[in-house]
Amino acid sequence: MSEKFTDDLFDLKNDRRLSVYLYRAGFGAWLLYIVSGAQFMQSVRMYRTDFGVFSFFLMVLGLSASMIYDYYHHPIEFAQKKKWLAFSYLVLAGLVYFFILHNEPISIEHLFGQGLF
Repeated sequence: MSEKFTDDLFDLKNDRRLSVYLYRAGFGAWLLYIVSGAQFMQSVRMYRTDFGVFSFFLMVLGLSASMIYDYYHHPIEFAQKKKWLAFSYLVLAGLVYFFILHNEPISIEHLFGQGLF
C-alpha cells in the first residue's frame, strides 16, 4: 500500500497532493518565523530569518509542483502562473543571496575590477 501512496504522491501530472503539502509546510515555516520573534522563543531567535526564507522556498516549490498539474489540466491557469513563478524565483534568489549567504551586493565596478568582463 505504501508503494501506491508514493506513486500517486509523486505523480505531479495527475495529483496535486504534493503541492498542497509543500504549501502547508511553507505556511508552518512562516508560523515559526512569526513565533520565533516572541519573547519566550529567545533560544531560536537566531534562526528567524532562516525560517522566513525556508517558508518562501517551500511555497515557491509548492507553486512549481502545482504548475505541472496545471500544465496538463488547466492551461489558462498555467499561462497566468508562469509569470509569477519567474518572479518568485528571482525574489527567492535575492533572499538567499542577501540573508543566507551574507554577501554584499555585487556592483558593476566590482565585476570589472576582478576581470570577469
